[in-house]
Formats: sequence, structure tokens, C-alpha cells
Amino acid sequence: MPIRIQDGLPAQEILENENIFVMTERRAMQQDIRPLKLLILNLMPTKIITETQLLRKLSNTPIQIEVEFMQTASYTSKNTDSAHLESFYTTFDKVRRNFYDGMIITGAPVEKLEFETVEYWQELCEILDWSAKNVHSTLHICWGAQAALFRHYGIDKRDLPKKLSGVFEHRVLKPTSPLFRGFDDTFMAPHSRYTEVLRGDVEEHAELEILADSDDAGLYALKTEDSRRFFVFGHPEYDVETLGLEYTRDLASGIDPEVPKNYYQDNDPNNKPVSSWRSHGQLLYTNWLNFYVYQSTPYDITQIADE
Repeated sequence: MPIRIQDGLPAQEILENENIFVMTERRAMQQDIRPLKLLILNLMPTKIITETQLLRKLSNTPIQIEVEFMQTASYTSKNTDSAHLESFYTTFDKVRRNFYDGMIITGAPVEKLEFETVEYWQELCEILDWSAKNVHSTLHICWGAQAALFRHYGIDKRDLPKKLSGVFEHRVLKPTSPLFRGFDDTFMAPHSRYTEVLRGDVEEHAELEILADSDDAGLYALKTEDSRRFFVFGHPEYDVETLGLEYTRDLASGIDPEVPKNYYQDNDPNNKPVSSWRSHGQLLYTNWLNFYVYQSTPYDITQIADE
């Protein structure tokens, strides 16, 4: 079944050329079913790229999904055309009375800042608190996961000695978890971050369950006992070129970054990167939607407030 997007969204043509079934609002109006309502808070600077990456992963679903993009009102992206934001993005004040089956909160390149000094931190806190009553299941990614753990549980991020960049082997710690249904015992996933969340800090909270980790990259996926909140510290949605583009950007800015590990053929940046995570990345998003959103969300979406 298709994902439902706004007419004219740039990702539409890209996804259709990849033979991914998307449905515009005009066509969706002809179907007599209740779609899943999904809100994406996109905190990434390259918003169109992130839109396309996420929509690609959300495409393999059992039911029509109505996707809505949200930006912060307290900070305006400097890397995305204002006309695009005005056409395709909403703000929290416009949706605060709505209910959603699922929500995704992306990462953001602000890891080196203390949470409270991030320009839109107070607005994000309000959104995180609102999601507890207005969203059935929320998936937090990378810095978005760290921010949510800090807000909800007081778990702080810790600085890494150097940037963690590359594609690393992970292991599934709970094979019976529907989030990892269909996964191999070990799988590859990309990371790109300067901070981490420590296992010991998470284990102090009985309501949090660790689902997957890595010897090289640390914790990968957590969830709450009630499956209302998921936290993923990698980037399973990344395209094959994304880490390379970040590496080139860091070189140009004079950071002198290390070559992303396990990414280029023979670990040589003169060679092409190798995609070793695409299938598992797709499966993670599909499993979250199928088992933790579609299978358990109430048909009367307003009942989410009573869960």
C-alpha cells in the first residue's frame, strides 16, 4: 500500500522513479479507509534529503499513511528554501490539538551543545510532552533519541573522544521483539555522531528496554515497556551517499575527520561506498509501523489520550 503525501512534494518524483508507490492527497480522497496519521518533526538542516530518505523507508506498509511534516517555529532552517517550508511544513501551534498514530523525531547537528542551549529546546520539550498524550507511538532518531531520553528520564548524553562515523555491526538482544522481526542475528547500521548514551544510565530505568547494541557503536535501539516510545541512535534511513557527503563537508570545513569506518570499499575514500544496511534499515521502519503503530493504534484516534 502507498504512503500519502502532499501534492507537489519534491520526494514524489524521486520515489516514483524508484518504483515506490506514493499517493497524492487528490488520489487518496477517492479511497474510503482511515489512513494512519504520521507526523514527522524534521530537525535536519537538509530537509528535502531527509524527507526523501524517511518516505522511502515508510513506503512498505499495509495501509495508506498520511504523512505531515513539521518544523520548529522558534528556529527557521537556513538550508531549505522558505517557499518549500511554507508549502509543505506545519508548526506545533497548528497541530497541538490533533492526534497521530505515529510520530518520527529526527536527529539534528547540535550534539555538541548542551540541550538547554539549543535554540528551539523549549519548543521541543513542549512537543515531547505533548506526544505522550497525542501520539500512539513515537520513533526518536539519533539526537532526537538523546533529547527525548533527557527530557523524559533525565538521561544525559556523554561526549565521545572523537566523532563516531561509519557502518558498524550490531547484534539483536531481543530476537522476539517485533521491531527486529526478520532481522539476522547481527546486522549493519550507519552512525554519525559526537555523543552517546551509556548503558548504565539506561539500566537505571526499569521501564526502558535495550533491544540492540554494538561493540563499536554502543547502544542502538531502546523502547519503553508500553512501546509508546522508541529510541534509535543510528541512522537506518541514510542513503548510501550520506556518510560520504558528511565526510566531504567536514574535510572542506577543516575538521580533519577520520574516514567513515566500514563504508568505502577497502576503507579507501577514493573508492565507492558499499551499502550494507539498506535491507535492515527498511525492515526496522516497516516493523515499527506494522507492529507498533498499525496493529495497536485505536480506530478512534482521539482515544490515544486515554491510553
